[in-house]
Amino acid sequence: MKFILGVMIGVILITGGAYFYFVSGSAPVATTDGTMPFEGMLARKALHARIDKEMPKAVPIAADDAAYMAGAAIYREHCAVCHGFPGAEQSAIAKGMFPKPPHLFRGKGVTDDEPGETYWKIANGIRLSGMPGFKQTLTETEMWQTSVLLANADKISDAVKQQLAPPPMPAPLMPQKGK
Repeated sequence: MKFILGVMIGVILITGGAYFYFVSGSAPVATTDGTMPFEGMLARKALHARIDKEMPKAVPIAADDAAYMAGAAIYREHCAVCHGFPGAEQSAIAKGMFPKPPHLFRGKGVTDDEPGETYWKIANGIRLSGMPGFKQTLTETEMWQTSVLLANADKISDAVKQQLAPPPMPAPLMPQKGK
């Protein structure tokens, strides 16, 4: 009986301590704060368990230049603002995010991930990361084209790389004389 009472008191104290940690303003919630204890480990394990269970195993489109070109156009419009362009720095938006979005054209990017894993992330998004889900705004084919592009980012042609070039910077506005 004393053991059960001790366990109940322990659970109440731990739950109360966790509650106090959050409501007292001690929990890191700003994008410049560090991570909470165990946050990274638990989030990674939960994400990978869910992806392993649900990601598509077969890729329904060919990994060819036509798919890469289409994926590049989609990437430019929807992804580059956070994940960057090849050979360019990430945007100010990306630099202000927590966790930082991976630069998908630097290093290995996600070329070591299955295309189905990248597809799952594009379709569903990643909770508490800033990564939105696109299944409401992109078609299945568009999500696969982007996934195949990213899975093969280390093998794309010069024409696809050209499609992925950052847009030119607009000229700064100059004040008009006499006004």
